[in-house]
Amino acid sequence: MQLGSVTPILRIFDEAKAREFYVDFLGFEVDWEHRFEPGFPLYLQVSHGACVLHLSEHHGDCCPGAALRIEVDDVDAYQAELAAKNYGYARPGVDDTPWGSREMSIKDPFGNRLVFTGAGDT
Repeated sequence: MQLGSVTPILRIFDEAKAREFYVDFLGFEVDWEHRFEPGFPLYLQVSHGACVLHLSEHHGDCCPGAALRIEVDDVDAYQAELAAKNYGYARPGVDDTPWGSREMSIKDPFGNRLVFTGAGDT
């Protein structure tokens, strides 16, 4: 038996804020989206390279406040890219950890925490 990749589901409450954060700020792309009918909660998949996330407005899918660790090949370069966007709701920095990695932690507008981790270029 072999396990496959993991696709986390993160709770969102506002489609426009989710797109502003995940697409415009973090640089993810919308792969697909689904509603059972117009006006119903949104469920969508976003990706950035090999990182795939599901975002859901459905209250039964998950609870807000999740924390994810996402590997990135150059966390310092990604932080610089995000800082250049002058996003009004987050100015993440990069910290060295006692276990030898560099990490950038960002909370989305719904209380989910994304921790981007990598070796960096320092």
